[in-house]
Amino acid sequence: MRVLLVEDDDRVAGALVPALTRRGLVMQRLASGAGVLDRVHEVDVVLLDLGLPDVDGVVLCRQIRAVSDVAVIVVSARGEVDDRVQGLRAGADDYLVKPYDVEELLARVEAVRRRRVERAGAPGPSPVIEVGDVRIDLARHEVLVDGQSIALSRKEFQVLALVAGARGTVCSRDHVLTEVWGHRGAAESRSLDVHVATLRTKLGRPALIETVRGVGYRLGGRG
Repeated sequence: MRVLLVEDDDRVAGALVPALTRRGLVMQRLASGAGVLDRVHEVDVVLLDLGLPDVDGVVLCRQIRAVSDVAVIVVSARGEVDDRVQGLRAGADDYLVKPYDVEELLARVEAVRRRRVERAGAPGPSPVIEVGDVRIDLARHEVLVDGQSIALSRKEFQVLALVAGARGTVCSRDHVLTEVWGHRGAAESRSLDVHVATLRTKLGRPALIETVRGVGYRLGGRG
């Protein structure tokens, strides 16, 4: 998932960008409102601080919403009810008050993105993903390898769909565990490892799902 962080505090950005990158997000960061409108079409989610040096974040949120339907989450120290209401009325999808837990922020990012995908009526930018001779039809829950249908369990297909839907960017283990198992415990983590190994065997393309050590998985080429 591609995320644009609009945050003028270097200490906040310096901690948040690597933390979210380790969790599989593709991060960009701007320290002011300048250039934001040019980049919103390149990302899936905008994390927007309201206290920017060159423009009020609420005004910028309205400007973003005027040109794009990108998901916007306000992350601000302004925690009063009036501030939250103002941000949401300006077009933000969610509002998180600083200081916050990174895991909560990640969960909100995933929830906002998921709701927008569901509203669009499709599981991703395209319901069909093709890599070499592997064809993954997300809408029909069907996988073909060299024209032959591959029987997958529900969880196996969900894991493959999440990794494929990331379109080559890293899909974090935490994201897969939350989406497929609903929990991130040790038992679920071991089950994920088994499902990935089984997928590689069933598909006969071991390199299709690449492991990014300590982070998660991404879609690879033929193997």
